[in-house]
Amino acid sequence: MKKGLVLEGGAMRGLFTAGILDVMMESGIGFDGMVGVSAGAAFGCNYKSRQPCRAIRYNIRFARDKRYCSWQSWWKTGDLYNARFGYHIIPIRYDIFDDKAFEANPMAFYAVCTDVETGKAVYKRLDKSGHLTYDWIRASASMPFASKVIELEGKKVLDGGVADSIPLEFFEHIGYDRNIVILTQPEGYVKEHNRLMPLMRIALRKYPNMIEALDKRHLMYNRQLEYVREAEREGRCLVIRPDAKLPIGHISHDPDEMMRVYNIGREMGERKLDEMRKFLKKNI
Repeated sequence: MKKGLVLEGGAMRGLFTAGILDVMMESGIGFDGMVGVSAGAAFGCNYKSRQPCRAIRYNIRFARDKRYCSWQSWWKTGDLYNARFGYHIIPIRYDIFDDKAFEANPMAFYAVCTDVETGKAVYKRLDKSGHLTYDWIRASASMPFASKVIELEGKKVLDGGVADSIPLEFFEHIGYDRNIVILTQPEGYVKEHNRLMPLMRIALRKYPNMIEALDKRHLMYNRQLEYVREAEREGRCLVIRPDAKLPIGHISHDPDEMMRVYNIGREMGERKLDEMRKFLKKNI
C-alpha cells in the first residue's frame, strides 16, 4: 500500500492547507508521496523539508512588502509575485529553506505545471533541492496573466491548476492507492467559467492550446470534483475541505486575514487527526 497526499491549489486559500499540514507534521504523519498544485506545491514543499509554520511565517512577514507581491512588481517584471525575491532571496536569506532535510526525506514530491504549448499537465518529480526546484515550484504557482511564461528544461510552463487542479487520478495511476486529498473549497462548490478569458486570450495569444485549456478549466475542475467524491464514497481517499468559503481572496496583504485562514486549517487538522491516522492504517 502506497500512501499519498494530494494538495489542491487556490492561491492564498492555500494557507488553510498549510495549517493542516503543520498539524500533520507536528503529529508525525508521513506519506510515501505528495503531489501539489500551485499553492499546494508552494506551501507543501515545506512538508518534505519538515519545516512547520514556515509558510505562514514568511507570508505574514512579507505581507505588505512590495518586493514580495505587488502591482509594482508585475509592472516591472511581469510577475505579481516577484520571482527573484520570493523564490530566490527569501528561501536563501530571510526564511531559509532546509535543502538538506528536503533531500533526506524519502517521500516523493511532485509539482504540477501546465505546458503552455500543449495545454497539458506536467508532473515534475523534485528530489533535489536548489534553485531549479524553486523555479519548478514557482511555475506551478504562476497564475496566467499575473505571471509571465517560465521556460524550464525545454518546456514553457505556468500554473498547474489549469490542466490538473486536483491530481488524485494521476496519483492513483502511478500507484498511490490510499490518499488524503486536501481541498480549499467547501462541499458543494462549483467552478464557473473564467470571467477574465478576454484578457487571457490577449496575454496568451501565442499559445492557443493554453487558451483552450483555460476556457475549459471549469469543466475539467468540476469533473475532478466528482471523481474525488466517487473515490471518497468508495473509501479510496479521505477528503479534507473547509466547512465554508474561506475568508480570503486570491491575493492578500492582511496578516490578520492570513492568520485567520491558517488557523481555520489548524483547527480542521486537529479535528481530523484521528480520522487521518485511522484511514492511513486501514487495510484496503
